[in-house]
Amino acid sequence: MEVKEMKIKDIFMYVLGGIVVFSFVAITVLLIFRPELKDSLNLVIGAWLTAFGTVVGYFYGSSKGSADKNDLISKR
Repeated sequence: MEVKEMKIKDIFMYVLGGIVVFSFVAITVLLIFRPELKDSLNLVIGAWLTAFGTVVGYFYGSSKGSADKNDLISKR
């Protein structure tokens, strides 16, 4: 099994993805336990849902496969 080298871009991508996912969970918990913040959090959670969907789409969607294919082709 070949070990893939982690580039700075890859590390940043994983950290950014982790921040988006963690923020989404934190905002959801706030929405549940602090109902008085409902109006503000509804706006924020809408924006974070979009970001969360983008992160999940990249890591598990066709964009990741395309990126892996391009890396493989550039190594030849």
